[in-house]
Amino acid sequence: MKNYIIRRLLQIIPVFLGILFILFFIIDKAPGSITSNIMDPTMTPELKAALQEKLDPSLPFYVKFFNWLSEAMKGNFGYSFKHYRPVIDVIGDNIGCTFALSLVALIIAMLIGIPCGIISATKQYSLVDNGLTVLSLVGLALPTFFFGLLLLKVLAVDMKLFPIFGLMNPLNAKADFWTKLGDQAYHLVLPAIVLGFAEIASFMRYTRSSMLEVIRSDYIRTARAKGLSEKIVIYRHAFRNAMIPIVTLIGFRLPGLISGAVMTETIFSLPGVGKLSVEAVSTRNYPLLLGINAMLTLATLFGTLVADILYAAVDPRIKYH
Repeated sequence: MKNYIIRRLLQIIPVFLGILFILFFIIDKAPGSITSNIMDPTMTPELKAALQEKLDPSLPFYVKFFNWLSEAMKGNFGYSFKHYRPVIDVIGDNIGCTFALSLVALIIAMLIGIPCGIISATKQYSLVDNGLTVLSLVGLALPTFFFGLLLLKVLAVDMKLFPIFGLMNPLNAKADFWTKLGDQAYHLVLPAIVLGFAEIASFMRYTRSSMLEVIRSDYIRTARAKGLSEKIVIYRHAFRNAMIPIVTLIGFRLPGLISGAVMTETIFSLPGVGKLSVEAVSTRNYPLLLGINAMLTLATLFGTLVADILYAAVDPRIKYH
């Protein structure tokens, strides 16, 4: 296992650099420039040209890339012109909200989606199975922005059960730690439901499909023939062997703990990385956008590594050398 992890980490390096190169190329060739939104319209053409050359020098693409990469390896991902702060500091201030929201949504999705998938598989073609299947299809097909706006209208505006936007009531800015924590959790209820609803559907469909394949296996029939209880057959034997696709799904969802949900954070005006990405695109804040994408790329690569390692934990037949 140790040698396998080392090999995978070594494989991540060239893949990561290659993705960064492509991202940098796309962003560098995008329309407009980083100076488009900070220039004073009354500036003379000479001053505009001087500012353009200072902030976005006309160097060859590969030179700019290696200059950025050398600084990024030192922890310097550039400067956010909108926030007047280093990119790493801006991301650090917003990543907490995104991580909390995505983690709660992922936990909700796993606690509800996986058991529902097991029940749906063990009661195939029953009324329960059909009902859960319809709900999962609704969850997959329902646009996030529509579901979010619907809950916002009904539960926040009409019924006034939840706050409309933001992460915390400004009146609690000077409150104690537990009051702030409770207020933030209260503000995250609706966004977590919106973000978790589609995830529940995904976990349920993956679990159902995998369980249906496993419970038809010969060893499951043998376990039942030995007189084992149905709970032991399903949860100890069948479910463990059906977890490979579920672990794969979890591995791809782990980067979401950092990337967040762009649409959800935008609808509820949450100060997270998703909303920050939208602002970076709209203001052509390319250093910030590149820093966010570099972080998400690294998180995705490590998410796949974690999934591969978990395969051996859930299925002893898988060995890494």
